[in-house]
Amino acid sequence: MRISTIERERSQLGVRLRARSEEIEQATLTRVFAVSEPGAESNPEYAHGLRASVSAALEHGLSALGRSEQRAPAIPAVLLAQARLAARNGISLDTVLRRYLAGYTLLSDFLLQEAEKSDSLKGTDLQRLLRAQAALFDRLLAAVSEEYAREEQSQLGSTDQHRADRIRRLLDGDLIDTSDFAYGFDAHHLGVIATGPEAETAIRDLAGTFESRLLLVRREEGSAWGWFGSRDRLDPAALEACARPAQVTIASGEPAHGLSGWRLTHRQARAALPLALRGPNRFVRYSDVALLASMLRDDLLVTSLREIYLEPLEQERDGGEIARETLRAYFSADRNVSSAAAMLGVSRQAVGRRLRSIEERLGRPLNGCAGEMEAALRLEGSIDVLDLAGSSEVGRRIEAVASQ
Repeated sequence: MRISTIERERSQLGVRLRARSEEIEQATLTRVFAVSEPGAESNPEYAHGLRASVSAALEHGLSALGRSEQRAPAIPAVLLAQARLAARNGISLDTVLRRYLAGYTLLSDFLLQEAEKSDSLKGTDLQRLLRAQAALFDRLLAAVSEEYAREEQSQLGSTDQHRADRIRRLLDGDLIDTSDFAYGFDAHHLGVIATGPEAETAIRDLAGTFESRLLLVRREEGSAWGWFGSRDRLDPAALEACARPAQVTIASGEPAHGLSGWRLTHRQARAALPLALRGPNRFVRYSDVALLASMLRDDLLVTSLREIYLEPLEQERDGGEIARETLRAYFSADRNVSSAAAMLGVSRQAVGRRLRSIEERLGRPLNGCAGEMEAALRLEGSIDVLDLAGSSEVGRRIEAVASQ
């Protein structure tokens, strides 16, 4: 019986407050607009939405009075829409929440005024009602904050994507306005691509190495493109000396000048990236891997070098391990047999015999195919040729990695 009486009193309280809803709404609007933000109401859509939101929030609070605490009304869609609109218009979340607090405080004042007219809604019962209203308000703030944050993140992602699309168009040769990039394209450039959990931070840190302007573009999670711009020619060696990120891989192009150079150094970094991702070094400069980078883009060349120069060596009992070791030492010693023998710790005659055996396997003299053989060995040391050889997807797989 007691519960029915309290629910009836709460329902009647709601009726009396609704009778004053116009007065409450106008007072709330005055409070809300007093919590101002410069330029915030210059957008007519936002100002109109603010008035509609005050009305919806008031109805939301009043409708809860006639319900049990377990049946709280759903958050009005208009309030969530207004939170998104605030985020899009640059209204701070602090301002949004302060306005809700102003409205909540005012409604509580009106509620207490009307509660004083009731003989039954006193003491503990009134405290329970105020706690229920506070819980409803907390729930509303949480929903609005979450919607605001979601929209803010969406806007940030859209901005980054738009910026990245414009950069890609410029790379492709389109003529676009670059005045808002705060980066001089008629300068000396050095392009880098970083991958890893701290890719953007690593590029920003490296910009301080040259005390240069930085153009940074987030590509995907854990992937970023960067350009360092300066009036003077940049030295990649200085960059490499500072590039020691623990979990970030960096591929660097070569110094270049002007808009065409800005494009070229980026293309070089993209070409070097697959080797940086597959190799032991966290920093790879294009000039150190230029030949390999170009070879990797030609699946016919990769497959042919593998089949012509490496597969015959696998006919040896050890799968060609000794032959490969001998050839690497031979090429490292500038094709000097004695130096290669010293490196391997064997006699000069032993190296000579191994080389003759290799020539028999290949069916051709080494002095006529030394360049191709060395290239095949370097490829094998840089990528898993066994996986890539014979695959028509080699070029596309490399391009997919580099374009991230």
